[in-house]
Amino acid sequence: MAIFNEAFLAALLSGALIAAVPLILAGLGEQMSERAGVMNIGLEGMMLAGAFGGFSATLAGWGIWGGLGAGALTGAAVAVIMVIFCVRQGMNQIITGIAITLGATGVTSLMHNAWFARSYPRLDAAERIALPGLSQIPVIGPGLFTHHPATWAALALALAFAAVYRHSFLGLNLAAAGEKPDALDVAGIDVVRTRSAAVLVAGAMAGLGGAYMAVVGSGIFVPHMTGGAGYIAIVLAMLARDRATWVVGGGVLFGLCLAATTALQVAGIEVPTDFIQMLPFLAVMAVLVLFGRSARLPSALGQPYHRGQR
Repeated sequence: MAIFNEAFLAALLSGALIAAVPLILAGLGEQMSERAGVMNIGLEGMMLAGAFGGFSATLAGWGIWGGLGAGALTGAAVAVIMVIFCVRQGMNQIITGIAITLGATGVTSLMHNAWFARSYPRLDAAERIALPGLSQIPVIGPGLFTHHPATWAALALALAFAAVYRHSFLGLNLAAAGEKPDALDVAGIDVVRTRSAAVLVAGAMAGLGGAYMAVVGSGIFVPHMTGGAGYIAIVLAMLARDRATWVVGGGVLFGLCLAATTALQVAGIEVPTDFIQMLPFLAVMAVLVLFGRSARLPSALGQPYHRGQR
């Protein structure tokens, strides 16, 4: 079709990467949490809280980087609930995670209605920087190499997480907390502290992903704006296992599906709207069917642990 020209394809790639970054950030955080033995079902709520916190901070004049930082802090603050009730008190992680998501959804909707419902303020478009040389490549250049620096920083975080897992004692401690927490306890490492740190990082990464979505991606906050991105990030983390770079690949794949929902509508292709909006979730189910059985989860995932327990 004539509409699928160079400009359209470049916009599709750009949209895919912007949609992928929140999934990648939240997926990296969930991967660390699961690696330490905590299933963070509340990721969706932490992303919503981060989106609201980041948007509000940016609107208040903190700037984009300040808004992203505020989103990360907001997500970590919500994750404290998971730390207290699940890691330290040993409550059910799934039930607590669902409660966090429902609570964050209600609170952010209420605060949005109180502060922004009459004005629906928007942020200025995030500045885009073109990488010299690479941005001149047809289609790929403007699609992948012309973005706000936070986009590339998110991808660099995946490399940092991979390095931590493979080349540090912290990575070994996280793996032990999820596989053999009793052995880690015997070695003199506090399992509860290790898991608490992992959950707080997961909350900060989810909040950062939500803030990116609101501040860099759309420039606006609306209730329920994450639209299930937190659950997709959980799937990414489970399928990627201990490979941080796989989270990036999966995030880009799902980001392409999310971008396609908008692109198809803009292109005027006569496809039912409901089907277009289902596309990302159909992709999730297809990936689970194809690769779900090969996903290996930590043996102590979801199991509470108290120091000295055998």
